[in-house]
Amino acid sequence: MTTLTTPRSIPTNEQTIRLKDILKTLPKECFQQNRRKAWLRLTTSVLLVGLGYAGIAIAPWFTLPLFWIFTGTALTGFFVIAHDCGHRSFAKRRWVNDLVGHILMLPLIYPFHSWRLLHNHHHLHTNKLDIDNAWQPFRPEVFASSDKFTQWGYRLVRGRCWWLGSIAHWAFLHFDLSQFSGKNCEKVKLSVLVVAIFAAIAFPVLIATTGIWGFVKFWLMPWLVYHFWMSTFTLVHHTVSDVPFHAASDWNAATAQLSGTIHCNYPRWIEFLCHDINVHVPHHISTAIPSYNLRLAYSSLKENWADYLHKESQFSWSLMQQITDECYLYEPENFYQSFQDYHGINR
Repeated sequence: MTTLTTPRSIPTNEQTIRLKDILKTLPKECFQQNRRKAWLRLTTSVLLVGLGYAGIAIAPWFTLPLFWIFTGTALTGFFVIAHDCGHRSFAKRRWVNDLVGHILMLPLIYPFHSWRLLHNHHHLHTNKLDIDNAWQPFRPEVFASSDKFTQWGYRLVRGRCWWLGSIAHWAFLHFDLSQFSGKNCEKVKLSVLVVAIFAAIAFPVLIATTGIWGFVKFWLMPWLVYHFWMSTFTLVHHTVSDVPFHAASDWNAATAQLSGTIHCNYPRWIEFLCHDINVHVPHHISTAIPSYNLRLAYSSLKENWADYLHKESQFSWSLMQQITDECYLYEPENFYQSFQDYHGINR
């Protein structure tokens, strides 16, 4: 018999919550941009990434995995600052946000504007079934009607290879101009051109000076670590067996952002290198909150809205096992269905 998840108990009046009601309870300091903090975090990330690459250059071969992990995690810090830029919370001037965002995403080969626009779609439709574009679960009937390649890819990224999910998202969505229209499409073309020119210059130079192994050592491995964290962070932010996805007709913005976003605690060194991006609930309440104010905002949310917040998670292999085992296919009435359950009844 198929075992499906039971929704967690939450206040019965949750559908009456409005985002503006939550925002009123947050201290004004949460929304204040601090130029010194913003540029200090940027400088810190640049120094740490530089330190990581210096370590890769001089370290003996058997210590390289440690430096790849460190450098890839520090590069995730680049992405987080670019993430602030995309939400216009890094600087007050738009051109500064766009310039810094483009530069920091260059080593990741990420087109800034395409990421920004697709990511904003996620914020507007968080946990909205069939519309949210971040780790949207398949319904059983959609999975069953998909071609074999799609089924294979879905099984891969919803299972133990979840860490490949961010790479698939990057490759299939962020360079697809059909996802955008009008002025947005022109902006995306610019971002794609910028990263294409960067890659066309940087990669041949890197290979010419360090060889194929140098390309793997200095770029590919840290890049894969970065995508490991991107996949992990975005999956854990909104995926656990008792967090629902709602159809558009039943969806409530405040409920989706407040109760459908999960705070997960990671080792302190990861939080430091990645600028507290995993203090993620306040970011979904308002994207105007800079990353350096997320902890202040979360403390306020815990004080005023504790009954609506999901229980905090602790990052571990067992957590990832639980998510990838239980959160496979989604049925609106019964929540998630596991891989084993689905294939057990469809043999």
